[in-house]
Amino acid sequence: MNTATILVVDDEPQLRRAMRATLTALGYSVVEAKTGEDALAKQREETPDLVLLDLNMPGIGGLETCRAIRETSDIPIIILSVRNTERDKVQALDAGADDYVTKPFGVQELLARIRAAMRRMPSASEGGSGEVISDGVLEIDFGTRRVTLNGKTARLTPKEFDLLHFLASNANKPVPHRKLLQTVWGPDYGEEVEYLRVVVNQLRRKIEPVPAKPRYLLTEPWVGYRLALPG
Repeated sequence: MNTATILVVDDEPQLRRAMRATLTALGYSVVEAKTGEDALAKQREETPDLVLLDLNMPGIGGLETCRAIRETSDIPIIILSVRNTERDKVQALDAGADDYVTKPFGVQELLARIRAAMRRMPSASEGGSGEVISDGVLEIDFGTRRVTLNGKTARLTPKEFDLLHFLASNANKPVPHRKLLQTVWGPDYGEEVEYLRVVVNQLRRKIEPVPAKPRYLLTEPWVGYRLALPG
């Protein structure tokens, strides 16, 4: 039985009712919001475990709401939208979303995305519980999921840390796009290379001394990415 709380943010009452019925039947607790402003208040008051967020809403839109949540929380965020262009998906991911589901969607697809967004890579199996990697500039603490650059904490989203974590567990080895997607997002992924591009760019802004000239998170052309670490 699930015990997680999900915040459903959408201005369509019918969709909110349908999501509440589906999710509560599976054991989730559901909190509803119909605007971005309402969502931010509910997120502070209820501290949900995941947010399902529509893009098109009155008042502040979904992207602005996503950015505002990301300023204070690492909670997984899944965008639900009728928009289906790569540009829309990239903008949502760049705003801090973990995933993007196009309306109309199947219930099973959405549930799979929820499970994938809420999962965490176990520290013990990838890199060792409590292991710390450091070269004096960049430090990654797997046990606390804390990353620092020159002693300053880099605030990573869950997906950013999971991607960095898996690359660190394969340090100095090229990791293919498909392997990264299936490990970090889930087995149903593999072709969403734009997801990787966005998250890698976000990571570089946070962990690279000079993001435009990365020394840690390197691109392996036509293959994937490699994390260059000492030792």
